[in-house]
Amino acid sequence: MEKYAVLGYPLKHTMSPPIHKRLFELEGKTAEYEICECPPEELTNRLDYLNSLGGYNITIPFKVDIIQHIDELDTSASRYNSVNCVVNRDGKKTGYNTDCYGFLRSLEAGGASLNGKVLQIGCGGVGRMMAIEAALHGADLTIVALPEFIKGAEDTAAEAVKLNPKAQIRVITHQQISGDFDLLVNASPVGMFPKVNECPVTEEVIKSCKSVFEVIYNPNVTQLMSIAEKNGIKAIGGMAMLVWQAVVAHEIWSGAKYKDEDIEQLIKDMQAALE
Repeated sequence: MEKYAVLGYPLKHTMSPPIHKRLFELEGKTAEYEICECPPEELTNRLDYLNSLGGYNITIPFKVDIIQHIDELDTSASRYNSVNCVVNRDGKKTGYNTDCYGFLRSLEAGGASLNGKVLQIGCGGVGRMMAIEAALHGADLTIVALPEFIKGAEDTAAEAVKLNPKAQIRVITHQQISGDFDLLVNASPVGMFPKVNECPVTEEVIKSCKSVFEVIYNPNVTQLMSIAEKNGIKAIGGMAMLVWQAVVAHEIWSGAKYKDEDIEQLIKDMQAALE
């Protein structure tokens, strides 16, 4: 039986096993999915185990450290210097970044896109990826950052322009937000459990947007999403991205194909499990 796993530390609250086990069931494949909780200093001791697997997912703190232990990077991984999925095939270990695909697929499934005016709150970590993907997909992008993070956001904007010289990007502070937007992306941790009553922007800003994408998946419905839905604005939660990036991993591992309605149900089931 083929084995797969998630590598990270700590992994006490990981949602990966139930998501991937369901995806294997939907695929009609018999496989085991294990947890490889590994302190950073023990990574080299786990390589033989990892290399024996059909593939594995990677989370904090190994998304960069794993790169030196695999053979090649997909463009998704080399673009961000970050790997969260590895496939072991024919003796070759290839690293991917499925977060970017999960972001794009969850937007698509939720009826939103990066084609118009995008307001993004925060630009660290996964936010850097989101900003670059927005620029690559033709967004008119406004990044909002706290004063102490402006320089990092400007560096990301410059990086995005190198990849797409036609990219339209500006970096501002919260006080400078004005106008209407097609999509609001929250790439900040504001509103994450346990500080569930916090919101990254005002209701006035939310009302100026046609759709909202929330990177946070705990809680299922953040304050941002609640305010958006109260005002009749489409809101996509972070669980969608978590599940869709896992779907992409299975497509990489085995060429799996899924029905949209099955993935939609899986997202709802994982939200219920989280509650």
